[in-house]
Amino acid sequence: MDIATISLLLVVAMAALLITGLPLAFVTGAVAMGAALILFGPNALQLIASRTYTLMGEFVLVAVPMFVLMASILERSGVARDLFRAMHVWAGGLRGGLAIQTLIAAVLMAAMTGIIGGEIVLLGLIALPEMLRRGYDRKLAIGVVCAGGSLGTMIPPSIVLIVYGLTANVSIGDLFLATVTPGLLLAALYVGYVLALCHLRPGAGPPAPPQERHIPLAEKLALLRGLVLPLGVAAWVLGTIYAGIASVSEAAGMGVVGAIASAAVRRELTWIMIRDALHQTMSTCGMLLWLTFGANALIGVYNLMGGTRFIQGLMSGMPLDPILVVVIMMAVLIILGLFLDWIGICLLTMPIFVPAVVALGLDPIWFGILFCMNMQVSYLSPPFGPACFYLKGVAPPEISLNQIFSAMWPFIGLQLVAIALVLLYPDIAMWLPRAVYGP
Repeated sequence: MDIATISLLLVVAMAALLITGLPLAFVTGAVAMGAALILFGPNALQLIASRTYTLMGEFVLVAVPMFVLMASILERSGVARDLFRAMHVWAGGLRGGLAIQTLIAAVLMAAMTGIIGGEIVLLGLIALPEMLRRGYDRKLAIGVVCAGGSLGTMIPPSIVLIVYGLTANVSIGDLFLATVTPGLLLAALYVGYVLALCHLRPGAGPPAPPQERHIPLAEKLALLRGLVLPLGVAAWVLGTIYAGIASVSEAAGMGVVGAIASAAVRRELTWIMIRDALHQTMSTCGMLLWLTFGANALIGVYNLMGGTRFIQGLMSGMPLDPILVVVIMMAVLIILGLFLDWIGICLLTMPIFVPAVVALGLDPIWFGILFCMNMQVSYLSPPFGPACFYLKGVAPPEISLNQIFSAMWPFIGLQLVAIALVLLYPDIAMWLPRAVYGP
């Protein structure tokens, strides 16, 4: 049987198992083991065990639970609540000001936490009811919360980029630097959309009432006091990575220490809070690891068949401009994002796509940013759209899931515009790493 037929059968087998409702981690693992036994016999199972053991020996993988734990502690210490309250007071009389301040708060929260589900839940509990109470357009309020909360994939420290860096074997520090400008670009597009919509339709985002516009400066500054230490922790973690003082794993560990110290100073540190943060960390990392094991096993078996070389040759042999090949890859990722979680997409496709990108003479760091931006689309797009389901869990009962999904389309369009800009102008992503580390 030729490799093209085998590849098609593997895809069909995975689709059939996913339709039954089996989790992706077990689908990939089962398909990998079944293919290994049928094609190579029982001895091939040693390859799966060996690849899993080698993966778990990657020291940088320690950064994942450390960053998740840091985020969980900061989230539970009330930082997000205080941040939104401060942003709300500073919003002033600007039309759409509360939505814009929600987006600014989301960017700052992403730099401190990076847990997308947590950000959307917090914004859904705090920002969404406030915007609805003030008469904001329902679709605008919903879209701002989901799109802003999803910026955690783009603003470092991003777990998506850490997993991509491990999978593609590229510098995570370079990825963190390269994603800064595209992440801020995406946030700026959201802000521009809010401003334009509220200018064309003033009722979509009414300004704050007069009594809330004239708060003394001293009171406004007092609201920011409790945020100095948490923001300092985020700046310290990222600064040590960018400056080359600490590795990603070391900085993540120190970030946990800083988050605990910050919670203690804010008098939010309790055993219950630590227990809940550890529980969330274990749940999140357990899911990530099982997905990693299954996808890693499938890619190992597929490599043994010669499938990776087949796909790479197929991609690099297309009579197309390299950028058009990348566009095809992006289209594949968008389609997969409709049905699969980001980590499954990353672990299944990047071992195939990244070598093809390198063979085309393109930069894998730049491609990683495109992948990360593509996952932004998957967070909002139906029917999977995890951001929409996170919000539905905390939104007022009268807001249906269909209403949430319908509110996503303008923001998905903005995400596609941002991807096109970075695709056509790679320097948007690459200028900062080059400025820091040189060409």
